[in-house]
Amino acid sequence: MSSERAAQREAFLAAAGLADAERQALPGDASTRAYVRLVRSGRPSLMLMDSPPAAEGRTLPAGATEDERIAAGYAAMARLSASRIDAFVASAGYLRARGLSAPEIIAFDTGLGFAILEDLGDGLFARLIEDGQDQRPLYAAAVEALVLLQNETPPPVLQADGASWPLLAYDDLALKTGADLFVQWLPKLDPRVAISADDAAEWDALWRPARLRAAAGATAFTHRDYHAENLLWLPQRSGVARVGMIDFQDCVLAHPSWDLHSLLQDARRDVPQQLEAAMLDHYFALRPDIERETFMADYAALAALNEARIIGIFSRLISRDGKPRYRAFLPRMWRHLMTNLQRDDLTPVRRWIEARVPQDLRS
Repeated sequence: MSSERAAQREAFLAAAGLADAERQALPGDASTRAYVRLVRSGRPSLMLMDSPPAAEGRTLPAGATEDERIAAGYAAMARLSASRIDAFVASAGYLRARGLSAPEIIAFDTGLGFAILEDLGDGLFARLIEDGQDQRPLYAAAVEALVLLQNETPPPVLQADGASWPLLAYDDLALKTGADLFVQWLPKLDPRVAISADDAAEWDALWRPARLRAAAGATAFTHRDYHAENLLWLPQRSGVARVGMIDFQDCVLAHPSWDLHSLLQDARRDVPQQLEAAMLDHYFALRPDIERETFMADYAALAALNEARIIGIFSRLISRDGKPRYRAFLPRMWRHLMTNLQRDDLTPVRRWIEARVPQDLRS
């Protein structure tokens, strides 16, 4: 952290009456955000979110054209929030207003990129499961929280605590931008993967039907990173409020299968196949209006597209950013991807990959 940024952070904390709080830095992730736990004597701890403005690119309003988004860069193309504090504040308020457990906002400064949040604790689903807790009730509650969100049509603009943020559609360009990371970055991870301009054009064409179906079915508030590392168990609360949610600032209006496959085909931990099947049954029991066969076709296609996107992201983190720990996640993502591509309608994508990616790299 630069001395200027450190001074800004200290001034922000002092203005919030937290200059004397003990600081406990938390582990980082793949983003530019940093989190610090603020420990206060005799009072509940709080969380400082440090999210430098513009560190992750430019965002554009809902009316921006595709050409304008492409010119603005990756964040605008993929419809990411670029870690904007107002995106987090507005979406947190939307979730809390529905009885869900997003952190309460104590103070924030959009211009500087700081926020003080309620501390939801350390009960991440992933850590609790590692320690032996029964995962079925956790996942069932997470599915129930999704159903609550998906049974309501969200507004085009989220507003809370004086902040507002547009809930943009996860549209064709955003989905294409994600899928294209695979062809852009996998060759940089392994030079045996050679992808020509014609290959890339074919890749784009093969995914287009699934992207268009996803864009047409974009009806649900979507967290976009809904998995066991971003969900916390709050057993002292009741119902869906037991599911604490973080890292939702990139929320979009998307196909309802997106958060479901993110949860059940996790990039960072193995979800047993029988648990995935049971949670899908639970989801459809709670949403009897959905035609299951059609939904599952979209579920598999979008899960595969997302897994290709994540393989591209992990390849970038390893090859460009010098973060080799993400290599450990790749075999799991390849298993998910190639399993989803066993469907007849996805066979052309599977054959495209098999023709260009060595077997040992995708196993």
